Amino acid sequence: MLRRLAALAAAATLTATGLATPARAATTTACRSEAGSPRCQVWTGKVDWAPDGDTIRVDLAGDGTKDLVSVRILGIQAMEMKTYSHYPERRRGDCHAIAANSRLEELLAAGGNYVRLTSLKASSRSEGRPLRSVAVKIDGQWRDVGEQMVREGYTLWQAWPGEWAMDEAYHRAAREAAAAGRELYDTDSCKPGPAQNSGLTLTVNADADGLDEKNLNGEWFRIHNPSAAAVPIAGWWVRDSGLRRYTFPAGTVVPAGGDVYVHIGKGKNTATHKYWGLTKPIFTNVDPANHAVGDGGYLFDVHGDLRAWMIYPEV
Repeated sequence: MLRRLAALAAAATLTATGLATPARAATTTACRSEAGSPRCQVWTGKVDWAPDGDTIRVDLAGDGTKDLVSVRILGIQAMEMKTYSHYPERRRGDCHAIAANSRLEELLAAGGNYVRLTSLKASSRSEGRPLRSVAVKIDGQWRDVGEQMVREGYTLWQAWPGEWAMDEAYHRAAREAAAAGRELYDTDSCKPGPAQNSGLTLTVNADADGLDEKNLNGEWFRIHNPSAAAVPIAGWWVRDSGLRRYTFPAGTVVPAGGDVYVHIGKGKNTATHKYWGLTKPIFTNVDPANHAVGDGGYLFDVHGDLRAWMIYPEV
């Protein structure tokens, strides 16, 4: 079966319009601390502020200007902010968005807001913003901010084509956060219910039979209801680690002991089989030869609580 990398949606609403272009990296370093790490290009700078939980604005060292560069943090996906502000009390956003923004600010402040930015390729971008892993120096050691955000459950892990250096570490961190029920993975942290005790589970089929591009409906989400009572899920939604989401229409119910599927491609909806209508596959296949270690699927309820998930491969 051929490998296919998911087409990723834009990760945040901010863009780099009007901001400086990053200077070319002056040096390289090991992307990770462990033996066998690939080499990454390196930039340094000071953070001006963090507009949300996965974006920072940085005054880059050595570029000869005081202009700020909007940097999208590699490997993480925070819930979306609606109102951006330097003042925490003025911020508004999806459930977990403000908490992620605040935690990112704390981690940056612990390093004096001085950051090291790294990536395998200087050209990696999201909506014009450079994609970079971000680290701060604490007690003389560089600590990866994104990995910490994932491990503490403030953000989802998001694999990015061509920028695989940290994926194994982030995959482990995401599974650790999920197992411990931290932040996003606390299933009633936004608001209890509905059907809080139903035990819904989520499975994704990321690798369709044959070519994924030719068998879009072979990629699917399956929501299973093990309880003895049907669970209405109108207004709930599923997503991968990107921003796109499929929202269940009015009248959707997961039957007692039964399942509801969401197929990625086009088709005619039935009571238990829904069709997203996308034209490209979304899930990243596990492909060690091309450094792809997995991805995830997620089910959110009407309050924004993450109710079920599958971070794959499951270990």
